[in-house]
Amino acid sequence: MPKISVVRDDLFKALGRTYTQDEFDELCMEYGLELDDVTTEKAIIRKEKHLDGVEDESTEDEEVIYKVEIPANRYDLLCIEGLVRSLRIFLGLDEIPTYTLSNIPKESMLKMHVKKETSMIRPFIVCAVLRGITFDEARYKSFIDLQDKLHQNICRRRTLVAIGTHDLDTLQGPFTYEALAPEEINFVPLKQDKSFRADELMKFYNSDMKLKKFLHIIENSPVYPVIYDSNRTVLSLPPIINGARSAITLRTKNVFIECTATDLTKANIVLNTMVSMFSVYCERKFEVEPVEVICSNGESCVFPDLSSFDMEVPLTKITGRIGVPLDASQVTSLLTKMQLHAEEISSDKKSIIRVSVPPTRSDVLEACDVAEDVAVAYGFNNIPRTQPVLSTQGRQQPLSQLSYLIRLEIVAAGFTEVLTWILCSNEENFSMLNRKDDKTSVTVANPRSSDFEATRTSLMSGLLKTVRENNHHPKPIKIFEMGDVVLLDDTKDVGAKNSRKVAALYCSETSGYEEISGLVQRIMQIVDVPWIEDPLSGDSNGYFISASKVRTEGSAFLPGREARIVLNGKPVGTLGIVHPKVLGNFSINFPCSYMEMDIECFL
Repeated sequence: MPKISVVRDDLFKALGRTYTQDEFDELCMEYGLELDDVTTEKAIIRKEKHLDGVEDESTEDEEVIYKVEIPANRYDLLCIEGLVRSLRIFLGLDEIPTYTLSNIPKESMLKMHVKKETSMIRPFIVCAVLRGITFDEARYKSFIDLQDKLHQNICRRRTLVAIGTHDLDTLQGPFTYEALAPEEINFVPLKQDKSFRADELMKFYNSDMKLKKFLHIIENSPVYPVIYDSNRTVLSLPPIINGARSAITLRTKNVFIECTATDLTKANIVLNTMVSMFSVYCERKFEVEPVEVICSNGESCVFPDLSSFDMEVPLTKITGRIGVPLDASQVTSLLTKMQLHAEEISSDKKSIIRVSVPPTRSDVLEACDVAEDVAVAYGFNNIPRTQPVLSTQGRQQPLSQLSYLIRLEIVAAGFTEVLTWILCSNEENFSMLNRKDDKTSVTVANPRSSDFEATRTSLMSGLLKTVRENNHHPKPIKIFEMGDVVLLDDTKDVGAKNSRKVAALYCSETSGYEEISGLVQRIMQIVDVPWIEDPLSGDSNGYFISASKVRTEGSAFLPGREARIVLNGKPVGTLGIVHPKVLGNFSINFPCSYMEMDIECFL
């Protein structure tokens, strides 16, 4: 879940009183939050530079910083403004604010014209203006931090929504949202002194640690989205960078906010969050100036939409879910503490609560969300414990139970369990194991690292990497893993399936084949599968080990030193001595024997 950092003294000043650490921790718990850490700015810097052990005598005068963990769906709490407002309303110190749009005629509104080419790359844009805003250093920092938090959270690292904020006094409306070829876009980006062409800008930011992770969103597109004012001044190249001309400073009084998106619903949530949080600093509190967005087909919409939406919830749906016999007046009072206007109405002798959800509470969608807010305000610790109406009995899934029992036996045989990533590189999945890519693995569309670009189809690479990282460990090394591999499967709804495997590896100065073979026999013994003495007898009720055909390529094992585990007439696993070429690929200098088998077949 996301965390926000707030200066303790600023927080307490805004709340109107001071708290001890335990008292504030208790307040957070009552509201469904968690005080995750208490630190200082210098301590954070020392930690980032790996200087945790360095003592600093000046820490006594440092500002104390509280790190508060926020629920992932509460975007309104991602800044100190929203946190303070919510807590003050929860404590009954403030009333729920009413967010309004400036009363200006449509013809006087700022206009944003959208060109049809934008449908090729980022089709949606929503806008708003904060007039007469007053910034200081703390407010400005919070304004920028909220954008970063939203970009990482609901915006999904700018792929769904990208926020641009501009000093309106440096621009001239109306504005246009276009999509042009990269060589046609030329402007001075934020914090730079010279002008760049858009394609040059992609190469320039390819080495920038912060911005390079967003380049993939548009760099392979034939057109790039761009926003101009009436003088053809570039406001931004979303979702990468804003223009330097419209940069916001502490002296900025009028802020123009635009959000380009591939998801219009999320764009509206992001815009509403930005304007509702910082309209408190406007000359007219909680008032936002709307902007008219005119599409290429002539249709127009006015943004932002700060209207509340009403929903009617039967009282029994609320009290029944949380298990507390509250009356309607108690429920409405509790909902008010959670920033939800509520009133009781009657229908067919049933008590119904009409709830008005403000634009800041985009997380409230259904009756269950309303019941959850009532439970939070009432206090989870105050809800009495009761026996469930239905008698149920929990137990392990058969596959989990079998995995646990086999795991215990392998540990008893002297093997140590390891847990490796289910994601790996394509190279580790195939070529490093001396195997051809058989197109059975699930690949990640936009991996952040080449180390995690596909799902594993075997547990072998993970165990070999474990040995590589523990080469200094005394030999023999005896390790095993019980885990899932993922394979493509067109018959499944999601196009892939998980398969539970068990694998073991023995590394020593000798191959240790007898260790691995004995482990297979022990597993078969504990699952009560008989050994077939004569595989040619036609008896298929049991298992046997069959030598594989000699192969010079396409196998991770030495030719002639590989065998198949056959259960009830079907191959369910392999064992053998790992090929020296494979060991070399993983920088392992000792012989290894390995076995891997499917355990779902035992069910």
